[in-house]
Amino acid sequence: MMRLAMTVFAILLVAAGTAYAAKGTRFWNLTHAEIDSLQLAPAGSTEFGENLCLQDDDKSVESDERLQVTGVKSGTYDAKIHDVKGRSCSARNIQVEEGKVFSISEKELVDCKE
Repeated sequence: MMRLAMTVFAILLVAAGTAYAAKGTRFWNLTHAEIDSLQLAPAGSTEFGENLCLQDDDKSVESDERLQVTGVKSGTYDAKIHDVKGRSCSARNIQVEEGKVFSISEKELVDCKE
């Protein structure tokens, strides 16, 4: 009986992990603005990648919206964002872990220009 219970528990644990990982890496916009450009570069570099907002159906990420992103590996990144009102900002040392949610909040934004 104990062996059956442990087997069932193991199966449920694997299924739950698979379902969680299936959601993939997601960006959670915790700023006050709708973002139409989000680019990441390895921390300390200027090698910014593509605009991740283009992966969204409407090409922008509203405040408190989560965007599933592809092509981003685990690591520490610097970000450049641009919002729909024309403000451009940076955020530094953003931790990204594949298969999990990473976020940028208003208090993390620096070097903002209108």
